[in-house]
Amino acid sequence: MNLVIIEGVGKQDTIKKYLGSNFEVIATKGHVRDLPERTLGVNVNDRFKPLYTIMPDKEDIVKKLKAKSAKASKIYLATDPDREGESISWHLCNILELDPNSPVRIEFNEISKKAVTEAIDHPRAINLNLVDAQQARRVLDRLLGYKLSPILCKKIQPNLSAGRVQSVALKLIVDRENEIRNFVKEEYWTLIAKLFKNENANLIFKSSLTKHKNKKINIPNKDEMDKVLEDVKNGKFVVSNVKKSLSHVKASAPYITSTMQQDALNKLGMNLKKASMSAQQLYEGVDLGSEGKVALITYIRTDSVRVSPDAMKMAKDYILNNYGEKYIPKTPNQFKVKKSAQDAHEAIRPISLERTPESVKQYLTPDNYKLYNMIYKKFLASQMADAIFDTISADIDNGDYVFHTTGKTPVFDGFNVLFKSTSKAKTENKTDSDVEEDESENLELPELKVGDVLELNELVPSQKFTKPLPRFTEASLVKEMESKGIGRPATYTPTILVLSNRKYTDKDGKYLIPTELGFKVSELLNKYFDNIIDVKFTALMEELLDEVANNGRVWQDIVTGFYNKFIKRLALADKDSVTFKEPPKPTDLVCDKCGHPMVIKTGRFGEFIACSNYPACKNIQNVNKTPIIPCPKCGGNIYEKKSKKGKVFYGCDNYPNCDFASWELPIAEKCPKCNSYMTQKTIYNNIRKKCSSCDYVEQVKKESKDVKVEANINEAE
Repeated sequence: MNLVIIEGVGKQDTIKKYLGSNFEVIATKGHVRDLPERTLGVNVNDRFKPLYTIMPDKEDIVKKLKAKSAKASKIYLATDPDREGESISWHLCNILELDPNSPVRIEFNEISKKAVTEAIDHPRAINLNLVDAQQARRVLDRLLGYKLSPILCKKIQPNLSAGRVQSVALKLIVDRENEIRNFVKEEYWTLIAKLFKNENANLIFKSSLTKHKNKKINIPNKDEMDKVLEDVKNGKFVVSNVKKSLSHVKASAPYITSTMQQDALNKLGMNLKKASMSAQQLYEGVDLGSEGKVALITYIRTDSVRVSPDAMKMAKDYILNNYGEKYIPKTPNQFKVKKSAQDAHEAIRPISLERTPESVKQYLTPDNYKLYNMIYKKFLASQMADAIFDTISADIDNGDYVFHTTGKTPVFDGFNVLFKSTSKAKTENKTDSDVEEDESENLELPELKVGDVLELNELVPSQKFTKPLPRFTEASLVKEMESKGIGRPATYTPTILVLSNRKYTDKDGKYLIPTELGFKVSELLNKYFDNIIDVKFTALMEELLDEVANNGRVWQDIVTGFYNKFIKRLALADKDSVTFKEPPKPTDLVCDKCGHPMVIKTGRFGEFIACSNYPACKNIQNVNKTPIIPCPKCGGNIYEKKSKKGKVFYGCDNYPNCDFASWELPIAEKCPKCNSYMTQKTIYNNIRKKCSSCDYVEQVKKESKDVKVEANINEAE
């Protein structure tokens, strides 16, 4: 029996199906060995030697792996094809006493029979450069997190954390918010002239005022606009320049991790978490009825737009058979990979173009179908011929003023054949932060030639104001992180989610905003660690990690350079008496032990009441909170509480005599189906209510200040 060890349990059945009965496939469910939870786990006096331990929740899996490997005739380590996966395989070699220099490692970019069997036929040794790069990242993150987090707790409040990449992402959000708050808007005006030719009076087109006396025009206020209007009304509109051309519009590159996440939000309304979960399921495999579990897309953590020759041929054959030869470009479309990209994997694409989105729709969840459809069309379009347009642009003089107009007429749809309309395809890569489109652009223009006199239909002046850059969405923050070289494809989602989980950021609709706590954390880090929690420094560290992975640079040297700079700043911050803590809040209570006033303080598990005479008097009390509902078990009061790890739950005040507890908020409503108590939870700005006992569920949609029940039954079939 051969043993194949993978990471995700979701792809276990898919891979097993391709390998057959001579193989057993076991999933580690992620990392199995790591630095210890409660200690630093890095020997700073011995070249930053990591002290790895088996993770407590993986001890049973490790026992199983040891037992199975002892009986296996051959072992293949098929963890994910990235640095983290390489590191996990290296840890497995240590745990299972395998030689990392022997051919034990296999990897595949897609979970297809061809890719999996080819990987089995070509095992290799562990790439120790990749392992070292991942070790360096882990040690750097541990040193910064464990050394810096206590400073935050000391100077702001308990139970805070910092991270090498997460803190820079927070800085981006805070800096953008400060820019918005400090932005001073300026008024300006634009002018559109709606014109027509006498012989074609039904075809009215727009032209924008662009110049005055051969200089770019700026109209700052209404008085100036009125002067322009008076001049233009009395003048003639005469065509002064016409340019005609045949323009080619190329399809954009297939998806990488960041662009997929951006389009998932901007086009499909899927946040990072939902998009990442859907992509993972499409990669690991979905149940396609009688076929069983089948993977639909290639590996989802990639920063490369490269497409394999096999995939190019697959696309060419499909396009030829379904659209015809004219939709095939003369030479295959290839896209430039960014210099900073690791380029370890192909772009994200469908494994087989024969599995069209419609052919598998019945087996997919709505989210999975929408995402697969988007990935499928993006890849197919990237391999198709250009769209071609007849374009015309014209300058129209009116005295000292110049108006400009453009028009575009489709000649050949090219890759746009995949999309329902030209307008949708044209805005395929637009995001909410893109600049406004040219207001004078028309789909159709009359035949224009120099000297034509045009008639005025209407002048449309518009008052506008300059705007600051918009707040980041999850998608635009990923784009910013990628463009600045912060983090890598596998880190974007967890980095942004941890900012929310730590209450450093909140959401205003789809936009990320820093909380007051987020402002404080960023201010403190900027005060003491501006040379480390810095965009350029963090990007430089990523480049140095790439040097380890690609060229074998000694990882300890990189960590040493970081640590020597970091430890000096750490000492200064620790000694400084400046505090960012909220002062204790006064109360009207008096200490029953010493008579001093009682105050409200914030501790690890939230607010509590303490004597102001601390440390001489250590009297403390719980903050009295409003009970939520009567306890369904004993009739006592249910209060919001916190676990030892700071997680909110709801429990009875008669504990330990009553052990009622719920992770979700209990509410006074009774289940209409079984009369048990109900709980509610906010999910993506909607409220979900469900029965604590049966399968009854209500979906409640928030509408401004009102709450509307949108659907209220999810009966068992």
